Amino acid sequence: MAITTPAGSSRRDFIRLTGTLGVAAGLAVSLAACGGKGKTSGGANASGSAMATDQEVTHKDGVITAGISYELGTNGYDPMTTSSALTVAANWHTLEGLTELHPATREVYAALASEMPKKVDDTTYEVALRKDAKFSDGAAVTADDVVFSFTRVLDPANKSLYSQFLPFIDKVEAKDTSTVTIKLKYAFSLVAERLSVVKIVPKAIVEADAKAFDMSPTGSGPYKMTDNGAASQKIVFERNDSYNGPRPALAKSMTWQVLPDDTTRTNAMSSGSVQAIDAVPAANLSTLKDPVKVAAQQGFGLLFAMFNNTTFSNVKARQAVLYALDYAKICDTSMAGLATPATCFVQEGHPAYKKAKTVYSMDAAKAKSLLAEAGVTAINLLCTDHGWFSAVRPVIRENLEALGVTVSYDEKKSADTYSFIDSAQGAWDVLIAPGDPSVFGNDADLLMRWWYGGDVWTETRMHWKGSESQVAIQALLDEAVKLEGDKQIAKWQEIFDKLSEDVPLYPIFHRKTPTAYDSKTLENFKPISLTGLSFVGTGSSKS
Repeated sequence: MAITTPAGSSRRDFIRLTGTLGVAAGLAVSLAACGGKGKTSGGANASGSAMATDQEVTHKDGVITAGISYELGTNGYDPMTTSSALTVAANWHTLEGLTELHPATREVYAALASEMPKKVDDTTYEVALRKDAKFSDGAAVTADDVVFSFTRVLDPANKSLYSQFLPFIDKVEAKDTSTVTIKLKYAFSLVAERLSVVKIVPKAIVEADAKAFDMSPTGSGPYKMTDNGAASQKIVFERNDSYNGPRPALAKSMTWQVLPDDTTRTNAMSSGSVQAIDAVPAANLSTLKDPVKVAAQQGFGLLFAMFNNTTFSNVKARQAVLYALDYAKICDTSMAGLATPATCFVQEGHPAYKKAKTVYSMDAAKAKSLLAEAGVTAINLLCTDHGWFSAVRPVIRENLEALGVTVSYDEKKSADTYSFIDSAQGAWDVLIAPGDPSVFGNDADLLMRWWYGGDVWTETRMHWKGSESQVAIQALLDEAVKLEGDKQIAKWQEIFDKLSEDVPLYPIFHRKTPTAYDSKTLENFKPISLTGLSFVGTGSSKS
């Protein structure tokens, strides 16, 4: 396998990672330091630095085939509601926001907008649409579509998960047919970045049949979906000939095979039936040979412990679980060096990173003492069954059993896990699961609001809403959004410290996301630190 060290890589981390994998799997892996190098405000326009990494490709009419580890979620593709890793990744290719974040650099650029949002005053912005922008059905994108898209996300009745990212928006109005005015509740420094969470949808199509749109969305992105994968387990895209934006499709078509089984997905990669796969399992790394390359990109994506505050309301019990874990065994052995123990809510290298006030390391004696003080004698442990951390789950179970408490263990598919929790179908105390809201944005406020700012997680899942710590953290989040620059970062770091002590939900580690790809047939493919795959800006010599 070829070893590459992309620009911006940390040599220290590169050596450490390749050394670990040399022991674990006899394989060298390229590591790029990602997640934190992009701008946190302002950003680039369509011709700026966000586009600079996109190179010309020789083949623009080839086909792309990929194997995706995540299954279709319980909801569809509607960008107002979907949160499945697979559907979100698909939407990167078929839908657009007014702005977008480059999947590799995380820089913001004008997408459906003709240029970056224009600041009129501290609480007013104007955004002009790209000239002659069209949806994939050929219909023109209008300001009314933009207003409709924002209004449906912001409407409390729709219970959109994305509304929690937009607390600063008062209203969005049409100034004319191709320009919208965005009124803010207060001055906010991250307007350009945050507008990217709302994808612009055709008002007429959604109003005519919202369910049909959810299953097969129409957008203004570089590709259009022709098979949603529900029956075929293959998501198929074709080039959107109506697209006139800065990042056109550089392949004629794409087919994503839904391959949640690790062995099946890896075999598809090694046999050449697909050109790229996400979530390369550590156990299978050594089977991949040239021209296949593997890149492990450090990002925010994490494995977290979430606590049921109905049964684990005592903070000492929550802290005990985190002190019980053997982080070295989990990260270095079970994850083959593809994980870094959390020292903060965000990963080291993120623009807002600072080592948290409390950093957890294995201390079984302290964990036992804390559990005894909390009066906990039994733990109902629930884990999702994602294959990439399969070797981690038995370690966590053993760590907790070693504390002398009774551990009841259950394991479920991700969708079933949250159905179980949301509907209160049975007992659970601790959930171990992955999460990666950085697919929606990279600023610290957004990353925290995903779990700590909305009712779905704080009330329905953690049962933490209304507690003293939740009220305090919400107040700090609301203070931080009204600040700028160093003062804003300092306030975020204050929240990181408090989260490290209260731990209603807290990272165990941040993950290096391993992606395998065919360097011979894919042109300008860029592995990303996010959950999923991005082929925007990628060409293929495969026909």
